[in-house]
Amino acid sequence: MKRAILAALGLATSFALPAAAEDIKVGLLLPYSGVYAALGNDIEAGFNLAIEQFGGETEVGFEVLTEDTEVKPPVALGKAKKLILQEKVDVIAGIVSSGVLGAVRDMVHGAGVPLIVANAGNDNATGAACSPFITRMSFSSGQVNRPMGRWLFDQGVKKVFTLAPDYAGGRQMIGGFTETFTAAGGEIVGQEFTPFQKTQDFGPYLAQAKASGADAVYVFYAGGEAISFVKQYDSFGLKGALPLYGSGFLTSPLYVNAEGPAAEGVITALHYVPTIDSEANATFVEAFQELTGRMPSEFAVQGYDAGRALIEATKTGAKDRKSLANALRQVSFDGPRGETSIDPSTNNIVQPIYVYETVAGESGLTQKVLAQLPAEKDPVNGCEMAPVSN
Repeated sequence: MKRAILAALGLATSFALPAAAEDIKVGLLLPYSGVYAALGNDIEAGFNLAIEQFGGETEVGFEVLTEDTEVKPPVALGKAKKLILQEKVDVIAGIVSSGVLGAVRDMVHGAGVPLIVANAGNDNATGAACSPFITRMSFSSGQVNRPMGRWLFDQGVKKVFTLAPDYAGGRQMIGGFTETFTAAGGEIVGQEFTPFQKTQDFGPYLAQAKASGADAVYVFYAGGEAISFVKQYDSFGLKGALPLYGSGFLTSPLYVNAEGPAAEGVITALHYVPTIDSEANATFVEAFQELTGRMPSEFAVQGYDAGRALIEATKTGAKDRKSLANALRQVSFDGPRGETSIDPSTNNIVQPIYVYETVAGESGLTQKVLAQLPAEKDPVNGCEMAPVSN
């Protein structure tokens, strides 16, 4: 699958043209099918919007090629090889699943191709498996959840039952929460990991949560699994007696309306919601709504900021793989989610975290921000960042 977007002098065009010598060839590696297809489409829409909005600030153009990972690590690895070896892209952006990120890590590192991670939170990618060629413009799994552990304990919640899908991202999301929750004095009274993309009936797990003696349930689910879980949690009759908390992906603006009234009152934490009160976010929300007819999600802003980061890197004069990798590590700007920068010791993003409640609004469900938690860097977690030699 190929789509081309060339941006120069503020002009974006949606038809394919041969890339000029000064153009940068970008490979978007995203799921366009499978459980995370909606996420991939939102990331692409955000990325393309950034190229259109900020492309005029740089002298280079961008040719964008897309490949479908299908949320399958072996498929994604094959597509990454195609982009690197056949298409000879200068940079790759995307990656939704942590499993996919783990699968392509060695390929992009060995080939020396910069990768801008626009979603996958795999802690290891900016920890023990860090690479000077991998820069994350989304979040790390622990980063989103660690602040919530402390915050939830401070709200008087002392005992929690946790649930998440059984894959790297799910375990790391819950791990980040439990680390800070227990350090604050809280107790995890039960913890289950459900088969990823295979669990249709959450009833047995919800029965365990109900019988655990917990004050609340804390979960990570995303995409279709999030919709199913939130609806089943409500229909099981738990929401009134056992409050539901989690990573904000549980009630993402991308699909919260599909969850309907079952999502009302659920409190989650995330690095972005479209109701953040700032000029930069208002500009982004208006442009994204005009482009798509819907409110942006965290996935859209990740694609948008990935595109913005690439443009900021090219404004330093970076054009080839090595110079782009070096420039991406030094990017910082005030974007829709607030002050955004990269920690060069891990290449992970530094950003604030927002606690929000899903509430009914005039035109559907919306997000009520309850707290903005301070930005913090991830621990190094075994990362030994080597410089990119020119």
